[in-house]
This record gives sequence, C-alpha cells and structure tokens, in this order.
Amino acid sequence: MMRSEPADTPLGDEFHVYDTTLRDGAQREGISYSVTDKLAVARLLDELGVGFIEGGWPGALPSDTEFFRRAASGELPLKHAVLVAFGSTRRADTPADADPQVRALLDSQAPVITLVAKSDRRHIERALGVDVDTACAMVADTVAFLVGQGRRVFLDAEHFFDGYAHDPATALRVIEAAGHSGADVVVLCDTNGGQLPLQLAETVREVQERTGLRLGIHCQDDTACAVANSIAAVQAGATHVQCTANGYGERAGNADLFAVLGNLVTKLGMQALPPGGAAELTRVSHALAEIANIAPDTHQAYVGASAFAHKAGLHASAIKVDPLLYNHIDPGVVGNDMRVLVTEMAGRASLELKGRELGVDLASRPVALSSVVDKVKTLESRGWSFEAADASLELLLRREMDGAAEEGSGGQHAPDLPFELESYRVVLDHDSSGEVISEATVKVAVSGERVISTAEGNGPVHALDAALRKALSPYLPWLADVDLIDYKVRILTPGGGSPKEQGHPGTDAVTRVLIESTDGEQEWTTVGVHENIVEASWMALCDALVHKSMRQAREPGA
Repeated sequence: MMRSEPADTPLGDEFHVYDTTLRDGAQREGISYSVTDKLAVARLLDELGVGFIEGGWPGALPSDTEFFRRAASGELPLKHAVLVAFGSTRRADTPADADPQVRALLDSQAPVITLVAKSDRRHIERALGVDVDTACAMVADTVAFLVGQGRRVFLDAEHFFDGYAHDPATALRVIEAAGHSGADVVVLCDTNGGQLPLQLAETVREVQERTGLRLGIHCQDDTACAVANSIAAVQAGATHVQCTANGYGERAGNADLFAVLGNLVTKLGMQALPPGGAAELTRVSHALAEIANIAPDTHQAYVGASAFAHKAGLHASAIKVDPLLYNHIDPGVVGNDMRVLVTEMAGRASLELKGRELGVDLASRPVALSSVVDKVKTLESRGWSFEAADASLELLLRREMDGAAEEGSGGQHAPDLPFELESYRVVLDHDSSGEVISEATVKVAVSGERVISTAEGNGPVHALDAALRKALSPYLPWLADVDLIDYKVRILTPGGGSPKEQGHPGTDAVTRVLIESTDGEQEWTTVGVHENIVEASWMALCDALVHKSMRQAREPGA
C-alpha cells in the first residue's frame, strides 16, 4: 500500500490543503485528461506542496482505476502530498464489505478515501430513494469498514448548506454518522454553488459548535463566491479546504486553488505550503493550464499575467515612488511580476517604468522621454497597440532615443535592420479546382549583396515569411531558431476603434497585426498597423527579426 503520511506537511495535520483537480476539476467542459496527463498533474501539485491529491473515482472510471494502479506501481512518488481515492458509500441493500464500489476503493491502495454522501433530506428521499435512517446507516457502515481496513476517511457531505437550511436535523445526523464512525474530516459542500460568504460562515460556526467535528469546506463558483466562501469558512473554523487548479470544474467551476492559497498565505499568514511553495504558484498554475489545453486566464488573481499589470498613468506615478502603493502584495511572493502597460493612457511615469523594465534608461533623458510619450500617444490613436507588443515598444524607445536631440545615449542605440528592403511582391492564385496558393518574392540587400528570393505559402503572410527567411538564412544563422508561433489580426477604423463600433464595413479599414515569435528560449511579440494587411504583417515580421538581431548582438562574442 502507498505510504499514508506525507514526508513534509507544512502544518502537520493542523490544516489540510486538498486538491480535487483530477476528479472535480476534470468535470469542466472541454477537459479530458489521459492517465499520463493525470500523473503529470499530480506531480506538479506535489511539487507545489499541497497536502492531499484526489486522484479520481477508482472502480467507476477505467482511467481512474488505471491511474491508481500506475501510482501504486511506483510511477508517482510523492514528496509532500498523500493520494486520495474518491467514491460513494455502500448501496442501501449491500453490506460495505461486499459492495464492489467500496472494494474498488480498497483496491486502489490509496491511504486516504473520501466518501460522498447526500446530506439534504430531499436528495436522500428523492434521489437515493431511501429514508434518513438508511442513509445514515450507509454512511456509518462504510466509514467504519474502511477505517477498520486501515484507511483514513474523509466525508464529503453533498448539498450540505442547502440541506441544512431546509432540514438542519437531517444534515447534522448525516455528518455525525460519519464523525462518530471514525471519519477524520467532514467536508461541508456547497454543491450547487449558491452560498454567499456571510451566510456560509455563520453556518460553519454553528455546525462547529453543535457537533464538535473537524470541518472542511468545498465550494462551487456559481455565484462567483467560491474563493471568498472558502476563505470565510476557514476564518469560521474549517481546517480543511478543497480546491481545483485554476478553478476548473463543472458549470462555473470550483474554488481556485491558487487564489485560495494566495489568500491563506499572504492575507491570513498561514503556512499552507512548504517553504518556497508560494513562489511556485504562478509557474504551476500555467503548467497545469497547458496540460488541460486551456489558455491561462490572464486576469486570474495572484497568478494571471495581468494580475499586477498597470495601465493608468496615475498608477504608474505612484508605483514609481513605491510599487506597493498600487500592488496589494509583492508579486514575487507568488512567483509573478509587475508589468506596466503602455497605451494611449500612458504618461511619463508609465513609459519611464516600462523603459526601465526593458533596459532603456529614459529617466536621464527628459527630452527623449517627452518625445516617446508623444509618439506613443500618436501611434495609439492611429490603431497601434503596444501593451501586448513589448518587442516593438522596445525598438520604438531605442529609435526615439537615437533621434532625440540629446547627447550621451548610453549605448542604448536601436539596432540596424539586418537587411534593407528593395521591394516585395505577393501573388494569390485560385485555380478552378479551388486550390489557393500564395507566392511571395522579396528583393533585399544584406551584407552588401542584393538577394532575390521567391517562396510559396498557405497564405500571403506565410509566403512572405518563407521568402524572407530563404533570402536571409545564409547570412543570419540564428534565423533557423526563430519561429512564428501566433498571428492575430484586428480590423480597425482609421480612428483606432473597431468597425462594428462605428458602423464601418471593415474591408477598407485599418488592420492591426500582432505576431508572436520564439527562438526556443524566449518569446516576443511585435505589432504592425496599415490599411493593407500584408504591409501590416511585414512591419510586424521586420520588428520580430530586428528584436532578435538586437538580442543576438548582446550575446557574448557577438
């Protein structure tokens, strides 16, 4: 059997951080974990330092049964966490020791078992079709049997808050049946996600006083209060909190593990993770999003890319004095970073801070700073957007620094274009069979030579990129490492807004193109804006190469 105690639990057994991403989180629409995915998720959660990882429902789902088999075989060595199997109590007409589902829980070899039981009289009588006495016996018998087999047992009291509001006596009888039979924790579940923090906290306190049981909390997010409800429950006395990574789950989701941990650690001062664990929150959140094949929520609390991003000039002025004036915590505590976004709202402080972030010292160059502020605002009014295109912004800052009428650029020159364009031409052929082929020809001067190159692609931008690469590759060996990984187009009106907002047809409007590139080590985004989509794309492509060229020139020995 897998070991029953973690090697390093942050608060011993005083407080439980319990993750149910692999069971409850997997119920989110669009998520489908393979067994290999589930093992990878569990490893990341263990690295983070959660106390308990609920692996799924063995016996009910073949993939979950296989997951526990592989975990027990040694494929999932856990440093911090304990593996938990989830399942239901015995059936009404079957003894616990003869119930196949209960036996499957034992066969999983999980040292901890979480049982789900209905605690709302309406569900007991209508959904289960039994009376309350029978339901309580099912709970008590199953808990006692599993405890007798050497398993630690938690009970998820399903629909507890709704059941307690409807019939408190029945809800209490169910959880007391579990507690008196040996369950370590009784988890109060807001299954329908309809609770609000004050009401929920009052119920937790009341149940604690009336039963003396150790209580946990499990919240769904149907009122967008799952995190707040979880924290309120902890403040009211719950010492076991169940969450899912990034709030994944059925319907509106579950309490977000990373927001709950961020609040426990930074707001309540609880050592809910091992030393250094909090600094891994952002990394683990994004890694788990990749496994789930869901784009990370950029505005997610604590771990989102925009969680500490500031756009307004007023904010930037204050941050320049003290970052904590507009950040509720130091972003580094949770492994995140502060960012200053440069838009038409940007003032001198915003650009000065952004320049510092990009390695461009604008503070000592007031004339250049004023020039940059004016240039950015002018470009943004024409449809350019730099808040998502740091690479293009850095090139703009360096070009403006070179062009400002000041001495002493401090080595901050903008790099020269690694080639000079003579012309490019793009042709689109659509034949009678319906096949569409794009062909691009570029004429450039590179290293003092004139180069003409032609290439085909599945679209005009692809063809243009291929032709340019073909022309430059013999002269720029690092170009082979650069890949275009994302391409986004936005149709704008001449004033910068969307055509829909101003009734514009869009076909002759201004186009904004964002291109994301990578060299396998770093990623960067560039922007181009023009009435012609190909020219806008060309601008973004050129900036991508110039930015890489600039970084390449900084390499030792370059």
